[in-house]
Amino acid sequence: MEKIILSESRIPPAITFLKPLSAAISIGTGGPFGAEGPIIATGGALGSVTGQWIHISSSERKIVLAAGACAGMAAIFGSPLAAVLLAIELLLFEFSPRSVIPVGLACVTGAGMHILLFGHQPVFAMGAVPTPSDGALAVYVLMGAFIGVVASLVSRSVYWIEDMFEKLPIHWMWWPAIGAIAIGVVGYFAPRTMGVGYDNITWLLKGDGALAVVASLCFLKYLSWSISLGSGTSGGTLAPLFTIGGALGALMAGVILNVFPNSGINIATGALIGMAAMFAGASRAWLTAIVFSLETTGQMNGLLPLLGACVAAYFVSFFLMKGSIMTEKIRRRGVKTPDAYEPDILRGVTVKELVIPVKVEEERHSVLSTDDAGYAAELMGKHNTDVLTVKDESGAVLGMITARALLNYYSRQRQKEHLYESPARTRRMLVQGRKLLRTYKN
Repeated sequence: MEKIILSESRIPPAITFLKPLSAAISIGTGGPFGAEGPIIATGGALGSVTGQWIHISSSERKIVLAAGACAGMAAIFGSPLAAVLLAIELLLFEFSPRSVIPVGLACVTGAGMHILLFGHQPVFAMGAVPTPSDGALAVYVLMGAFIGVVASLVSRSVYWIEDMFEKLPIHWMWWPAIGAIAIGVVGYFAPRTMGVGYDNITWLLKGDGALAVVASLCFLKYLSWSISLGSGTSGGTLAPLFTIGGALGALMAGVILNVFPNSGINIATGALIGMAAMFAGASRAWLTAIVFSLETTGQMNGLLPLLGACVAAYFVSFFLMKGSIMTEKIRRRGVKTPDAYEPDILRGVTVKELVIPVKVEEERHSVLSTDDAGYAAELMGKHNTDVLTVKDESGAVLGMITARALLNYYSRQRQKEHLYESPARTRRMLVQGRKLLRTYKN
């Protein structure tokens, strides 16, 4: 994400080889990480290197990077739709044919390789989820809200541990070794916490584990993972978050059933919504969390509980944390990451609607009256001019369009979206409009 925002999606070629190597060593020696993070990073690096090799624009390179990253996710889990949503929510921050089609094709290819190598069975097979009652849905939503609180605490604690490592009076090269000691000590008492733990997720989704064992897995997995991740060890966050969230969801469901046996919930569904809500709250990629859970379990009856729990977790997490577990590190460096994608206002109006009907005395670079204003802004940036000649389809000159006209239109549209704005907010919108024009020029 940092490379996309600050470095025009340019990732050093060495990452393509060093990231899987470091992850293989850390996970292969018992590190409590998932393999999906390094594979996504490696796929993204490969896409970026490919984009640099074929000399395409930075916006096109971002798409190739996202395609490589999400193809890796689809290949591991056989979840192509969730991989596409991951690209939209965490990498592209746009929804347009030029970006979705390449990413979608890449994810289909990755999912096809998953079928070829691993078959058609869901990665996390579980028993049939019963259709939830209204009361059960309400309980699942409340569980999702609580898990959203825990997800925020988990995200904060990882970076707090990272801050503590930075205060140690030793070279940073030794931090992962300290993290490895934590992994070994915790793993000695709870071997289940070591490794990627996909089998733990499948075990939790069966819903028949003893609550004491589930509770220990939840806490000890979090302990070893957060310390080792905070130490700088390479590894994925998706599988650990799913394990911790699934264990917490199963534990909460078991406690609720003991207290309210007629609540209508079941432990397996509790584990399912727990793992999705934890990821949704920590990463803010709630659509990805929902669809991923459905694709990897094949349980369509879980859609409503997943939707309610993940939205609740996202809602709570949004107010408790400024960033997410994915963005907090670069946010601390002063890098602002988008938390939403909006339609491009200038793409919604044609040049004809903004043309100034004056006599043009000198020939300038021109646009057609039917072109959208966003294209006009791109041409202004390309030719370093604030004025373009506007022609109709027959070639007749209709007038001109200026950068000021584009900025005024942008500001008016934003003010319509916020009817009761303070003067300070209006000034901020004008500044945002100017930044947008500079972006087009770049």
